[in-house]
Amino acid sequence: MSRIFVPSAGPDSWRQLLARPDMHWAVGYSARTVAHSWEAADEFPPEVQAILYPVLGPVELLLALPEHKTPLPGARRDSQSDVFALGRHRGGLVACTVEGKVDEPFGPTVGDWMRDASPGKVERLAYVCGLLGIAECPPDVHYQLLHRTAAALIEAERFCATDAAMVVHSFSPQRRWFGAFEDFAKLFGLQAEVGVPAAIAVPGSRRLVIGWVSGKAEYRLK
Repeated sequence: MSRIFVPSAGPDSWRQLLARPDMHWAVGYSARTVAHSWEAADEFPPEVQAILYPVLGPVELLLALPEHKTPLPGARRDSQSDVFALGRHRGGLVACTVEGKVDEPFGPTVGDWMRDASPGKVERLAYVCGLLGIAECPPDVHYQLLHRTAAALIEAERFCATDAAMVVHSFSPQRRWFGAFEDFAKLFGLQAEVGVPAAIAVPGSRRLVIGWVSGKAEYRLK
């Protein structure tokens, strides 16, 4: 994977980074919607800033990498965040992975993903759960939420960031799949609320923040 990145020329620059641009780059779909939202802000979008602020104070966006891949041990595929953002706040840096959603689900549950699991999958799940301080993961939790949150911690270590965050950036008026996020938060004894950050105690000294934010509906039509 190249470590050299070029500046964006606008939302269409994000299209070429998708695994299947012909299928995933369409009006009303998360990849295109997230691209327009973040490009319009040229900073953290206001709703993302708002969920980081109560914990970190104002956060300045230093860089944002669309479709950023974070390697994980075991299985072959990396954890690919819709956006990886590195921000600076008064106490240090925050590494933030962003999962964009419109109507798309969070993929398979842990139970489905681990059915007839290879040794690599067993290794990966154990690694992710270890990072998050989870002794045993219920089978009905969605695996995507686990590895996307673990990716935030991995990137925080890589960039020597003091904090990590995983944000679901939803553009669904019906808040589709929020129940899956609620179940994920319950793993840590937390009650999820839209637009409200939840701090998770994980192994090590870093703070970890998770949250669900609602983006502006206008970007679904771009």
